[in-house]
Amino acid sequence: MTRATIVCIKWGTAFGPDYVNRLYSGVRRNLSVPVRFCCMTEHADGLHPDIEVIDLPQEPFRADMDAALAVANRQGAMRKVSLFRQSVIPDLDGPVLGFDLDVVITGALDPILALAPGDVLMRHDWTEKRKGRPTGHGSVFRYDPARHGFLYEDLAADAYAEVERARGSEQRYTSHKAMDNGVFTYIPGEWVVSFKYDCNPFPRNWVAPPRLPDDARVVCFHGRPKMPEAVAGYRDSLIRRSMPCDWLQDHWIDRARADLGDAWA
Repeated sequence: MTRATIVCIKWGTAFGPDYVNRLYSGVRRNLSVPVRFCCMTEHADGLHPDIEVIDLPQEPFRADMDAALAVANRQGAMRKVSLFRQSVIPDLDGPVLGFDLDVVITGALDPILALAPGDVLMRHDWTEKRKGRPTGHGSVFRYDPARHGFLYEDLAADAYAEVERARGSEQRYTSHKAMDNGVFTYIPGEWVVSFKYDCNPFPRNWVAPPRLPDDARVVCFHGRPKMPEAVAGYRDSLIRRSMPCDWLQDHWIDRARADLGDAWA
């Protein structure tokens, strides 16, 4: 592979451009090949000039999708499916590695790109794994639009039924659809870790600061605390509590500023 294609999606204003820029910095610092970094968004202001902007499309099936999401009491949860459409990333050759914006890159990503060629990759969702159920977690995902066009096409063909079947969950839709087509592999759990479960579990979080596992390449901040809260220290409940996290400050903020400059991180 001569170049890695990376993608994220940013809709609305919940995440500022600094989240995208820091993700871009973390990715390019942790890959051994040149990076093409794309962001699908309707708000491109403040993004680093090396980031390729893809306009967030208005899909023709959006009304049916939103109607099904409303029944499932979820909003905007399926927008990521637009990334799976063939030709949405111009001149694409090969797989794409995608990230949510509430993750921090902490280690080498080459093994994730190289794992199980031809398959859709996601980490096993923590809650679903504990319950013995098969579902991927959507924070890190690898796919190839040329091979996995069904991820977009099946939803486009009958958005209401597909969203209803997935109970409004994009990650359930994506992972189960790939499983049904026989092209799914889990990313090893030690590579993609949860801040609240793997780095800062209860009751350890009362007596020690968060710990970065040795082989962690991506840390996911699903639920609370979010990244800024974890950097500063966080108190919310008996279980959701965190001492200030120096290694998060280093990987997410300090190294990005050293790489891109203060204006971009």
